[in-house]
Amino acid sequence: MPIGRRMTTVDERLVRAPLERIFTLAADVERWPALLSHYRFVRFTERRSDGGGLVDMSAFRPFGVLQWPTWWRSRMRVRPPGGTASPSIRFTHIGGVTKGMDVEWTFDRVGDGTHVRIVHVWDGPPVPAVGTAAATMVIGPVFVHGIASRTLAGLAAHAERPLVSGGAS
Repeated sequence: MPIGRRMTTVDERLVRAPLERIFTLAADVERWPALLSHYRFVRFTERRSDGGGLVDMSAFRPFGVLQWPTWWRSRMRVRPPGGTASPSIRFTHIGGVTKGMDVEWTFDRVGDGTHVRIVHVWDGPPVPAVGTAAATMVIGPVFVHGIASRTLAGLAAHAERPLVSGGAS
């Protein structure tokens, strides 16, 4: 992950489920709208054999009864469990207001659970004099954290559910 960016947000939690289960849910981004009520759509425009590719994503950021729609395009890269390096899912935003943002999901076994950490780093939109302030005071803490924390909590809830006979969560 790049360092020294003006905005950094971190969302993390211990998910009481095996690493493979929460990783599979997190990597299956096209399924997110069916699992997470704040997601409007997720569509691959180009898919790679590793599960990554170019993906368009849209989610609502709720403000009470109001739902603020957001949209971004990302290059997604997947490093699954089982290799010598830790599993991760990385996104580089290449379209939308957050163009240039880097995101990394990491997964570490902790006892019988998994520590999941989502880090977003960004310098902000290229708007002179207000880009950094917008990123650090509004976009990061209000929108990015607001959506990422809901995404992680929702996926964790699905991963922590007992498996039903014959299927995965």
